[in-house]
Amino acid sequence: MSLINEGYKERLIDKQIDEYLKIFGAISIVGPKWCGKTWTSLAHSNTVKYINTDDKKMLKLAQMDIEQVLNGEPPILIDEWQLLPSIWDYVRRKCDEDKTSGKYILTGSATEKEGTISHSGAGRICKIDMYTMSLYESGDSNGIVTLTDLFNNKVKNSPVQMLKLEDIANLIIRGGWPQNIGKTAKESQIIAKSYIRDILDKDINEIDGVKRDKNKMEMLLKSLARNESTLASNETLIKDVIENEYDSINKDTVGDYLNVLDKLHLLENQKAFNPNIRSRDNIGKSSKRHFTDPSLACALLNLNFEKLINDLNTFGFLFEALVERDLRIYSNYNNGELRHYRNNVSGLEVDAIVLNEDGEYGAIEIKLGANEIEDATNTLLKFYEKSDKKPKFMCIICGLWDSVVQDPETGIYILPITALKP
Repeated sequence: MSLINEGYKERLIDKQIDEYLKIFGAISIVGPKWCGKTWTSLAHSNTVKYINTDDKKMLKLAQMDIEQVLNGEPPILIDEWQLLPSIWDYVRRKCDEDKTSGKYILTGSATEKEGTISHSGAGRICKIDMYTMSLYESGDSNGIVTLTDLFNNKVKNSPVQMLKLEDIANLIIRGGWPQNIGKTAKESQIIAKSYIRDILDKDINEIDGVKRDKNKMEMLLKSLARNESTLASNETLIKDVIENEYDSINKDTVGDYLNVLDKLHLLENQKAFNPNIRSRDNIGKSSKRHFTDPSLACALLNLNFEKLINDLNTFGFLFEALVERDLRIYSNYNNGELRHYRNNVSGLEVDAIVLNEDGEYGAIEIKLGANEIEDATNTLLKFYEKSDKKPKFMCIICGLWDSVVQDPETGIYILPITALKP
């Protein structure tokens, strides 16, 4: 029996939670606030304890006697546990005393402060990453193609309903926030702006008790939005802020503020990939910067469909962000990883590299329009030629596309993101 109400929309992470509750004494689900951590955890819990500043009585009681608060029928959900970091050590100790699996589920939208827990919890508490909803989870992808199918070359040609540009824009602006599903793009953007305002007014200071400049953090967030899906360095962000805003920002401040955004799980850094382990080629090592959801970039830049259609370059980067959000979720589900490739000498880039847990990988180019498929094909063929270890598959994910096909000459798959699942 779980505590969840009717209407719960299943998430990909549900399977992983069930599996890990059978292995570990406790699990810790981490991710940005409002991505559905509590709602999903309730589906796997028999008792819930809310540790938050809104419930002063519960928080005070927990501070005095954790044992009195954290009792009940397991699994016991402890929501926002990081507000009372001693809970972590308490749960770890309970897992040592009682080897029964599946006792606790910890959730939090911020990383605990350094030095507030005395033990990592390794072997007792397993951390699970949670993201916003993919298009498959929200019902916007029919999932007729899986990443596993692509790796095993078992994809069949099939027609797919093609999206319009406005449809793609709406998916980007709406984002993958569970409570936004079914809302209009305009309504979703109002909510996303409120989300950012809460971060600036509250979260950036409460996470570690350090007072930060709200205006400078907002400038940095806007710069990150302007540089979404790029390899922008910290120096680039500083220059961008200076050029586009009235104030300046220094390197140390940028480093601190980026660290805070990481701790709040608002940024996802897509690491670089090198297919030539012994190669002396100058392969890029910089991470590609993303917000955890592209809707945040749209809200920060106040983008709607009309603005996107008049700036197809920005539209393309945000579509790439949408696709790579989903690829990250699907790869994580398969115990894999999402990366990107760049050769600093030739300038050759591949948008996305999906790694399997066995070390095999696929190379993916992401394009908004079908007019870019030829360029994407040439990029993938050049990459294939230069790679010592060849990709198991190559694929082009196209926004305006109406089928799942495999090019008979190159073997490259072409499909829309609305046909994909793990």
